[in-house]
Amino acid sequence: MVELGKYSLRRGKGRWYLRLSILVICLFAVIVIYVSNQLLTKRFTETISNRSEVRLALYVTGLMSELQRNSVVPQLLSRDPELMNALESNDYSLSTARLLSFVDEIGAASLTLLDRDGRAVAATDRNQLGALHRNAPYFVDAQRNNQTVYNTFRKDDGGYGFIYSRRVEVNGEFRGVIMVEVDVPRMERGWAGVSDAVFVMDSEGTIIMSTEPRWRGLGEEEALARQSAPSAIQRALRLTQGWAALPADAYLQGEAVLRREVRVPHQGWRMVSFTTYASVRQQVNGILALEVMGFAIVLAGLFWFTSRKTASRLVFFQRESAELRALNRRLQREIAEREKVEKTLQVAEQTIAQSSKLAALGEMSAAVSHELNQPLAAMKTYLAGARLLLQRQRPDEALSSFQRIDDLLERMGAITRQLKSYARKGADAFEPVDTRAAVSTALAMMEPQLKTRSVNIIRSLPNEPVMILGDRLRLEQVIINLLRNALDATKGANNPTVEILLAAGDTVSLQIRDNGEGIENLNELFEPFYTTKAPGDGVGLGLAISSGIVNDLGGRLTARNAVDGGAIFEVQLPTMRQDVAAAE
Repeated sequence: MVELGKYSLRRGKGRWYLRLSILVICLFAVIVIYVSNQLLTKRFTETISNRSEVRLALYVTGLMSELQRNSVVPQLLSRDPELMNALESNDYSLSTARLLSFVDEIGAASLTLLDRDGRAVAATDRNQLGALHRNAPYFVDAQRNNQTVYNTFRKDDGGYGFIYSRRVEVNGEFRGVIMVEVDVPRMERGWAGVSDAVFVMDSEGTIIMSTEPRWRGLGEEEALARQSAPSAIQRALRLTQGWAALPADAYLQGEAVLRREVRVPHQGWRMVSFTTYASVRQQVNGILALEVMGFAIVLAGLFWFTSRKTASRLVFFQRESAELRALNRRLQREIAEREKVEKTLQVAEQTIAQSSKLAALGEMSAAVSHELNQPLAAMKTYLAGARLLLQRQRPDEALSSFQRIDDLLERMGAITRQLKSYARKGADAFEPVDTRAAVSTALAMMEPQLKTRSVNIIRSLPNEPVMILGDRLRLEQVIINLLRNALDATKGANNPTVEILLAAGDTVSLQIRDNGEGIENLNELFEPFYTTKAPGDGVGLGLAISSGIVNDLGGRLTARNAVDGGAIFEVQLPTMRQDVAAAE
C-alpha cells in the first residue's frame, strides 16, 4: 500500500508537471504569435504603403509625360506647310492621309483639322469628317488665343476626352484649328492592377479618369457607394474578409483599404489609389503558420515523451504535423510566387525608367551636337595657337591658351547639364543676371572666330547694370548663337560690321545687327532644322533653341530686316523688379 501510494503521488506530480509545462508553452506561444503578428503586420503594411506610393508616383509621371508630349503637337502641326496650304486652297484630299502619318508616331487618340467655320475637314477618325465644332470650347478658345489651349469634355459613352487645340494662321490670317486628343483609354489600361483601383479627379472633385468605367463623372463618395461596380478593388476585398487587425487609411464598402492621394500638376487635378492588404495577410499568415508549426512540434514531442502508452495521441500529432508541413509547403510556394511577381514588377519598373531616359537622350542628341560646336571650334583654335607658341619657345603664353581650353571644357560640361533642363518649364533655378556681363562673356567665347576675320564689332552698353531674373548660361548661349549667325551673314560684305545694342527700360532690349544680305524667309526662320547654310555648316537648331530659351526666360526673340540692309535680331526680356533684386 505504501509503494502504491508513492507511485500514485509520483504519477500525480508528473501529471501536474505535464499540465504546467503545457500551460507555460501555450502561454509562451500566444505571446510570441501575438508579438510576431503585430511586428510583421506593421512591417509588411509599411512595405505595401511604400509600393503604393511608388506606383502612384509612376502613374502621375506617366500621365504628365503623356499630356506634355501631346501639348507640343498642335504647335508643330499648326506650322505644317501642307496643312496650311490645304486650309488656304480648300483642297483637303491629302490632309487626312497627312494626319494619319503622324498619329501613330505621336501616340495620340486622334488628330482633327477644322476650317475657319469649325467643320472637320481632315481627321484620323473618319467618322468625324464633316462634323461641325463651331460652338465647341476647344474651337472657340483656340480661335481667340494665339497659344495652345486645353479643354476637357464629356463623351457620349460617359468617358472624358482631353483636347489640345491651336489656331492655324496663314500670312497672319486665321484659317482653322488643329486638335489633338489625348489617348485616355491607353493610360487607364496601364493603371489596371489586381489589387488597385485608381482614378483622377479634376479641380471640382469629379472623376474624369478611372480604372472602373462606372465611376467616371461622379464624386468620390458617390463612386464608392456604388455596390454593383465590378472593379479590381472589390475582387481584392473578397480575399481579405475577416482581416481586421490592420490600420486602415480608408474604408471601401465597409472594408479596410489603403488610400493614397497625390496632386497632379495640371489643372488642379488629384490622383487617388486604393490598395488592399491581401498580400500582407498572406505573408503574415505564412510566418505565423511556421511559428504555430514549431510550437506544435514542441508540444507533440512533449506528449510523445510523457505519453508513450497513448499511441492514438502519437498518431494524431503525427497526422497534425504532416498537415502543418503540407500547409507550410503550400505557403512557401505562394510566398515564392509572390516574390517572383514582385521581382518581375521591379524589372518592369526599371525597364520603363530606362526607356524614358533613352527617349530623353534621343531628344537631346541633336541639341547637344549643335550647342557643343562653338566651344569645340574655340578649343581647336586655342590648341593651334598653343602649338605655335610652344614651337616658338613661349610656354607662358601657351599656358594661358591651355587655361582657356580648360575653361571651355568647364563650359561644355555646364552646357550638357543645362541642356537637360530645356524640356522643363519653370523658374526654380533663376537668379539675378547682369545682361552686360553675359554679352561680355559671349564675346570672349567668340574671340577665336573674331581673330580669324576682320569684323568691326560695335558695342553700345549702358554704364549701369542691366539686371534680369534668369539663367546666365542659357542667356550667353542665345547671344553666342546670334553673334555666330551675324558673323556668317557678313562673310560677303565689303566692310563686315556687327553692332550690339543693349537698352534698359520697362523691358530689357538686346539688338544684334549685321550688314549682311538680310533674311529671305522670316516665317520659317525659327523652325527646327531650317537653315540656309551649306550641308555640314549647320543643322538649323540654333535659332529654334534660342527662341525656346528666351521663351522660358519670359521674353521673346524676334527678327526683321533693316531698312538700310542686313538683319536685326532682338531679344526682349522682362526687367527684374527692384523688390526682387533687394530680396536676392
